[in-house]
Amino acid sequence: MKTTPGDGPRVVALVPAAGMGVRLGENKPKAFVHVGGSPMLTLAVQGLIDSGSVDDVVVMVPAELVAETQALLPVSTVPVHVVAGGAERTDSVRAGLAAAPDATLVLVHDAARALTPPALIARVVDALRAGARAVVPALPVADTIKSVDDTGAVTGTPDRSELRAIQTPQGFDAELLRAAYAVGTQATDDAGLVEMLGTTVHTVLGDALAFKITSPLDLVLANTLAARRDTPDTAGGLDTTRAGMTAS
Repeated sequence: MKTTPGDGPRVVALVPAAGMGVRLGENKPKAFVHVGGSPMLTLAVQGLIDSGSVDDVVVMVPAELVAETQALLPVSTVPVHVVAGGAERTDSVRAGLAAAPDATLVLVHDAARALTPPALIARVVDALRAGARAVVPALPVADTIKSVDDTGAVTGTPDRSELRAIQTPQGFDAELLRAAYAVGTQATDDAGLVEMLGTTVHTVLGDALAFKITSPLDLVLANTLAARRDTPDTAGGLDTTRAGMTAS
């Protein structure tokens, strides 16, 4: 069931957008690179708004870009606030949490996942509202994964059926996420910090369109998909949720 902002817990989405994204090869923060004619940040925030599941959005950008960022963001009945982020992603999320003291539930969403469908965002919020304290979107892994040592020699082959590729938005009980960040440890994603507290992280089915735009090839793919999405005869025809696949 689709949730309604303002009904029940207060849902605030945090969008870290202060990183340079060196691997993308652009001379600007990655979130400000255009996809389909709009900055990734604009598209990511619009997706959050279109989900109908968030009460507020907080965007964290480089301090020198705070003033001009507001003009890039969608005009909506959902308030979108812009604050200065930090040198590291964790610093930006901390700044976002500080700017949302009244949040009950928090989403952390990568601006670089600019094409994330609103329905995926709603699934994460629905799971939180149903009682989960930590929720991440997940997709089955298609490739064989191998672990290797420092010399590049293979040391093992994990069972692919037990592996998932994790996306955003990642959703949390706000107090849980604050507690995880208070510890001061490091992890590759927010769910990793929560796992260190011993809290179970649940999954919902992800979506192939929620891929992270990291490399020049990703940017080509994103622009191609954005163009198809905006074409009347293909709009709505990109069903990429991999129907029939379930994440455990």
